[in-house]
Amino acid sequence: LQNTSDSPVVVETLDDVPEHVLRGLPEDVRLFPSAVDKTRLGVWATKSILKGKKFGPFVGDKKKRSQV
Repeated sequence: LQNTSDSPVVVETLDDVPEHVLRGLPEDVRLFPSAVDKTRLGVWATKSILKGKKFGPFVGDKKKRSQV
């Protein structure tokens, strides 16, 4: 077992998010600490999003599920 208590924990913040990503978020979507990994940001809806709702455009590299 590796002792990780000496390693600093890096926490992702809004300062780490490129401006174009923040500008591209839909109106009712925000970035807050992830419910899965508290060191990362997660995408949260501030209102219900209807099934099938589309928003974009997508900017970046598309990844397969196995890559994320």
